[in-house]
Amino acid sequence: MVKGRCKYEAKLILEDGSEFCGISFGYPESTSGEVVFCTGMVGYPESLTDPSYYGQILVLTNPIIGNYGIPDFQDEAIQFKYFESSRIQVRALIIDDYSSFYSHYTAEMSLGEWLFQNRIPALCGVDTRSLTQTLRERGTMLGKVIIDGGDVEYYNPGELNVVSEVSCKSVEYYGRGKKRVAVLDLGCKNGIIRELIKREVEVVKLPWDSELKDYDYDGLLISNGPGDPKNCGEVISRVSNIVGDNVPVMGVCLGHQVLALAIGADTYKLKYGHRGQNQPVMDLLDGRCIITSQNHGYAVNDETLPPEWKPWYQNLNDHTSEGMIHESGRFFSVQFHPEAFPGPVDASFIFDKFLAMIG
Repeated sequence: MVKGRCKYEAKLILEDGSEFCGISFGYPESTSGEVVFCTGMVGYPESLTDPSYYGQILVLTNPIIGNYGIPDFQDEAIQFKYFESSRIQVRALIIDDYSSFYSHYTAEMSLGEWLFQNRIPALCGVDTRSLTQTLRERGTMLGKVIIDGGDVEYYNPGELNVVSEVSCKSVEYYGRGKKRVAVLDLGCKNGIIRELIKREVEVVKLPWDSELKDYDYDGLLISNGPGDPKNCGEVISRVSNIVGDNVPVMGVCLGHQVLALAIGADTYKLKYGHRGQNQPVMDLLDGRCIITSQNHGYAVNDETLPPEWKPWYQNLNDHTSEGMIHESGRFFSVQFHPEAFPGPVDASFIFDKFLAMIG
């Protein structure tokens, strides 16, 4: 269904020269970024506002997108409830069939209108099946969205410390409770904050470059975020200093990778990453399997973990690292998103485990 703001012929050009034609239905401006795909069937408002997608061109593999519209993005309370940050984080959106007609009790506008208002380019009518197969076979690569003939240079978020672009600029406080958790904001999703508030915890969200020892807290959560963890040298150094202080530490996604680098382990880039809501992982300690929501392009090399650290979770599709835990039980991290949003909530107990460590 190609209606609404679909006015310009456009195309996506990958850095290997592959071209995929479509029609613009967002903001009519060319852009570039790292092209990645997400296999989730729903959750486009959450995905588009997920800071982990900063600097990327997002391809959604579900054939029809837009049919339930967008909630009121201007209302801060609704924004915190239904979105994962206060802005759209992707450089552009690529889909197959766009539905400008929407129906949902929370919807206030169409997906195309929302993208246009926020100056985000978008293409529909693209053969996303072929595009996804290309990315799976050849690996994630840079790309350009060319609209109405305008060209741009390739933008590579993997070469930059993009965490500084998505982290909060000053300390933020949420919730009330007897326990205080500091969240090191590397691009923290609202869902993580919501899960902590739900458990009656006082949350102190800290900018990415904060000196962690300057604050009082009962536990530290290192959040998700975008980019290559090895570009976060300053953060890695500060986390390394905290791990020896016996304060409980939990890492999520990028936070998992940063914690691994802080303890001397290594990370590497995956061929095309894990982005979707149906990733099966297994607890290597008790054999239990859960379905998780994931969004990452890098992984921890379990073989480089120090002796006092154990692999905790493993991806059942490609057997890559999905978690690690210290022998003391006071420090652990997971590669998947226990808060989900979007996706299954099988892993939400991870927050309870973290708070139990705090006591």
